[in-house]
Amino acid sequence: MTQIRISTFNLENFDETAPGTRPTLAERITLMKPQIKRLRADIACFQEVHGQERPGQPRALLALEELLDGTNLDGAVLVSTKPDDDAVFDFRNLVIATHLPVIKHEQLKNNLVAEPRYQRLTAIPPDPQPIPIGVERPILHAQIDIDHAAPGSLLHVITVHLKSKIPSEIPGQVIDPKKGNWRSADAWAEGSFLSSMKRMSQALEVRRLVDQILKDDPDARIVVTGDFNAEPEEVPVLAICGNVEDTNNGDLAPHVLVPIERTVPGDARYTLFHHGQGQMLDHMLVTRNILAHYRGSEIHNEILHDDSLAFATDDKFPESDHAPVVATFEFD
Repeated sequence: MTQIRISTFNLENFDETAPGTRPTLAERITLMKPQIKRLRADIACFQEVHGQERPGQPRALLALEELLDGTNLDGAVLVSTKPDDDAVFDFRNLVIATHLPVIKHEQLKNNLVAEPRYQRLTAIPPDPQPIPIGVERPILHAQIDIDHAAPGSLLHVITVHLKSKIPSEIPGQVIDPKKGNWRSADAWAEGSFLSSMKRMSQALEVRRLVDQILKDDPDARIVVTGDFNAEPEEVPVLAICGNVEDTNNGDLAPHVLVPIERTVPGDARYTLFHHGQGQMLDHMLVTRNILAHYRGSEIHNEILHDDSLAFATDDKFPESDHAPVVATFEFD
């Protein structure tokens, strides 16, 4: 019997800081390293991991490596999203960390979904024609061998960071980007619409990737996890799940992805605390053939603070404003 623990954790802008700026990376690591140790993850999916540079060296995940130092993921293989130059992005990389063999990995960004186009009505000046509405972050897909001695031991791990609900900027309509001051309500609404378009574009690409994997191998084991920036009943999550209640086609039942968070009691089912309300934004969805091996989930949200309060500054709360989620599976 092989036990596998899989986790997802948005580290919230995990990076070095400028000299004299707080919290320092060391302060953040002091608080967050115990969170990593507690996960005991065999496969850890991270979001919002920034890259760092050293003179004469390509950009790398140095801050994350320091966070993982001394944990069970120390020295793990780090599979990351990356730009064309084969380094890593400056900001918001997706990373899968594991000591298990990674057989293959890829990133997708408008590979399976055409980049949407839209003509912004409130832009100053208005767009003369539709423009591309690109997504900022790719999807990361890795094929991991969870037990090389056993047949059918390949696990597809897809990690995502869908676009946030923060409105996309409209030219000439944002008075102060830092404060989020807009010139008009309809411009703010249009910016929110653009963000939802990006979020759904990513969700559709994930769903198409899942269906493509299952078309090639109907018995494929798939885990989709990460920061969805959407709660369970919202369309991006439902689109990726593909519930029979939504498709009205029972033949598609084997393609349904199941949120494992449903086994967590409702009053503890949240990964972000905002305006006094817990929100479940970080999910782990699995194909039904994995449920037989599922043993339980944990959401480590005991120390979450309300990120919307004026005094909830980073120097007071250096840890992430998201809670990690971890699930345990036992495979024969």
